[in-house]
Amino acid sequence: MSDKLSSGATQIAGVQGSLFEHTQRRQLGDGAFTEVRAGWLADDQGSRELLDALLSTVPWWAERRQMYDRVVDVPRLVSFHDLTVEDLPHPLLARLRRRLNDIYAGELGEPFTTIGLCYYRDGSDSVAWHGDTIGRSSTEDTMVAIISLGATRTFAMRPRGGGRSLQLPQAHGDLLVMGGSCQRTWEHAVPKTAQRKGPRVSIQFRPATCARRCGSWPPP
Repeated sequence: MSDKLSSGATQIAGVQGSLFEHTQRRQLGDGAFTEVRAGWLADDQGSRELLDALLSTVPWWAERRQMYDRVVDVPRLVSFHDLTVEDLPHPLLARLRRRLNDIYAGELGEPFTTIGLCYYRDGSDSVAWHGDTIGRSSTEDTMVAIISLGATRTFAMRPRGGGRSLQLPQAHGDLLVMGGSCQRTWEHAVPKTAQRKGPRVSIQFRPATCARRCGSWPPP
């Protein structure tokens, strides 16, 4: 009797999960697409604890870039982790990587093996327009999977060469995947905002063939 009840409860949980999980894939043309899974990482799955842990324990550092006649800090903090050679800053990241590989590795043709972290401290932190045209992504289709934690920020996208831009609000726990030719044919940015914003951490999963270590990888 208890086995039947347990089986029934599992089936009900599965149905409830399918009812509340919403996936939207959008074809952008020229082989590019985005896929959004709203609320993919819920509070009861440890998302708030993960945010707090990353903010307090990750070895954050600031990139610097040339601006006219001086070198300035890029207005956000970053951290990079190669899953093949180092421990991750939180065990939940390993479980998230397994979930993502279960969903996307078959289509991608390889697993996600690196994690890039970006810390937007408030609304004045941002990242300028760019595409991740490094490694495989400079000539071949690939994927970048981004989980947002913390404050909602706009993730902007525009076609290379001009065209109508997209404004994609990314809330706590949302998953955004850029796939296909997206890194070659589109650019993306997180613009500044005058609104009061709390901290946001973006977690970017990439395959080894489109990621590089410290200082030269361009995080979204």
